[in-house]
Amino acid sequence: MKNLIILTVYIHLTSASHSLQYFYTAVTPGIHFPEFTVVGLLDGEQFVYYDSDIRKKIPKTEWMKKVDADDPDYWTRETQRNTMKRFNQTYGVHIVQFIVGCELDDDGTRRRYMQHGYDGEDYISLDLKTLTWTAANAKAVTTKQKWDGLGEAARQRAYLENECIDWLQKYVEYGRSTLERKVPPEVSLFQKDSSSPVVCHATGFFPKAVMIAWQKNGEDLHEDVELRETLPNQDGTFQKRSVLAVSPEELKKNKYTCVVQHSGLEREMVLQVSDYRVLSVGLIGGAVFAGLLLVVIACVGVLSWRRKSGECRETDTLNWMESVCEQQF
Repeated sequence: MKNLIILTVYIHLTSASHSLQYFYTAVTPGIHFPEFTVVGLLDGEQFVYYDSDIRKKIPKTEWMKKVDADDPDYWTRETQRNTMKRFNQTYGVHIVQFIVGCELDDDGTRRRYMQHGYDGEDYISLDLKTLTWTAANAKAVTTKQKWDGLGEAARQRAYLENECIDWLQKYVEYGRSTLERKVPPEVSLFQKDSSSPVVCHATGFFPKAVMIAWQKNGEDLHEDVELRETLPNQDGTFQKRSVLAVSPEELKKNKYTCVVQHSGLEREMVLQVSDYRVLSVGLIGGAVFAGLLLVVIACVGVLSWRRKSGECRETDTLNWMESVCEQQF
């Protein structure tokens, strides 16, 4: 049964799934930051950028330069001003964000979503099943009532179910050689010292899907295991780590192995802890740098509007890199 489970997971990793996402951000004018920005992601990789200062789309991949068409645009600064009125806010710094996306699997399965955020909090989202808008708070009810009355949900569903999927397939075709490449991971095991957790770190792989698992004496191990977030590398590949909390005594008495599966590997990679217990300072530094880079991006507000309590704070000047999220560093 154990072998069957592992085989099933590996087959899933080799199947293709593609996604198209647009992240829109509008901010209050006069803060020395573009009032309107758009970031487009294909399979999690940025392929286009636009902001209201440069007033043109900037391709971020070679294949995007071949695409001679405009991307969908459903956001204006007027929308931001209307939202501010609903919150009775006519001054200060405010942020409106909008994410729209669709995903398509090889078997034809489709997933679609559209969400709005305001000042770091969820605001309103589209319910495709009921063709209505879901207000995340009382002040979003006005928007919900207006959009429900205008039939806005049906129009947006038409885009998500047709145009978004069409553009996704078109972009995938243009970027197929890049998107469907398979680059196997480089895997390392290391500890800070003999009493620290053991880290199994995979990096440099593409596509993003990877499985990192631990075994103890040949049996799958799930306790005292922390699987970290998949992070991007600067070259378009990805990295991921899994951390095993284990005592030096347990390490001596038992055989621990890290098992990595990826579509770029001909067979799963198995590393034994006793053979690879070394400290890799460069590896740690690179992972930490990538993590901090993601924090900066998130604080700018391009990729996410969710903020955990205490992580970010309000600031009148909205000094993006230094003040908004300095507690993160």
